[in-house]
Amino acid sequence: MEFCEKCGALMRPKRVDGKIVLVCSSCGFVKEPSNSTMKITEKRERDVKSEIAVVDSEVAAKTMPKVKAVCPRCGNNEAYWWMVQTRRGDEAPTRFYRCTKCNYTWREYE
Repeated sequence: MEFCEKCGALMRPKRVDGKIVLVCSSCGFVKEPSNSTMKITEKRERDVKSEIAVVDSEVAAKTMPKVKAVCPRCGNNEAYWWMVQTRRGDEAPTRFYRCTKCNYTWREYE
């Protein structure tokens, strides 16, 4: 690990014209590395909290809120609903419905 002689920031390796040089990430100062061998590694810890949990759809449906909505397939008057931001952040989210009787899923755009 080497630091910039001008500003003291960390120097990062970069390939320029086929050879590796050290470049300052702050001021752009370029320096050739010393003759010592340089090995760059990155270790990532596995974050269990950020993993997506897969849940059985029947179990998940029991925790979803219900609303009165007519199913286009069977005509049932009750459905589970949830919202997902499927488009850009400045546009309205898409509301999804799932029939409590036949499990047909449809969407509503606002």
